[in-house]
Amino acid sequence: MDYINDIITRLSSIISTITFLDAIDILLLTFFIYKGIKLIRETKAQQLLTGILVVIVVYFISAGLELRVMSYLLSNFLQVGIIAILIVFQPELRRMLEKVGRTNVKSIGVFSDSVRSDDMIQNWNRTIEVVGEAASQLSESTTGALIVIERQTRLGEQIDTGTVMDCVPSVASLGTIFFPKTPLHDGAVIIRNARIIAAGCFLPTPQKEERINKLLGSRHRAAIGMSENSDAIIVVVSEETGTISIAENGELTRGYTKDRLIKYLKSQIIPERPQAEKRLFSRLLPRKEKKNATEEKEA
Repeated sequence: MDYINDIITRLSSIISTITFLDAIDILLLTFFIYKGIKLIRETKAQQLLTGILVVIVVYFISAGLELRVMSYLLSNFLQVGIIAILIVFQPELRRMLEKVGRTNVKSIGVFSDSVRSDDMIQNWNRTIEVVGEAASQLSESTTGALIVIERQTRLGEQIDTGTVMDCVPSVASLGTIFFPKTPLHDGAVIIRNARIIAAGCFLPTPQKEERINKLLGSRHRAAIGMSENSDAIIVVVSEETGTISIAENGELTRGYTKDRLIKYLKSQIIPERPQAEKRLFSRLLPRKEKKNATEEKEA
């Protein structure tokens, strides 16, 4: 009983010394540990981390049993452990930092505050209509296609692997690019600022390739890999079935029609006007119409 009371007294004294900043410190540490575990879960990094933990356990056991040779080797191994972790976990760390650096793209689409002109919105509307029509025609002819729509994450590395075009998208140009046996049909088209910036581009492989449905082809796998490494939206047309799919945030959704595809792309890429701006236009428009009616009557 005295032992339990002693433990309770010690815990009380420790808790009484915890400040508000200490609580924030603990919460932040817990959050980062949780995110780290979530990041490496069900990936190859999980197996590597398990191996490192086994090495640490063996080190403490060997030190406790005074196994000098084993302790010496493991202690030297652990001294360079941080560098080894950075090298081994480089893909996962890079992916994590890229996610941290992203902004809330759903609220601003591909536009920044300085690029919200009506011209750009019209360009994107036209481009999305072209993508939807092209995807529909390619689906009907079961012609494979891979269209990457860039948002906040710049895809310079992927663009460098393809052929730079920098042209206005059209149904004809996309149909020509993905026509079988043409030089660029196997790669991806990358659209930036409502223009085709490059074609025939190679995309990264997915991080969790072993968990992807074996029935999916190379285009779908490349689309998932690109969506894991960026915030881009990737439109895929299956060469076997003509099914239209979208890859985003590491997930693939299938079975899009032309209208569904256009509606979804517009909702994700083109920013909505603020409510105050909408109210302003709704107030100004009737007055303008009323003014025009008055002028016609006077005339």
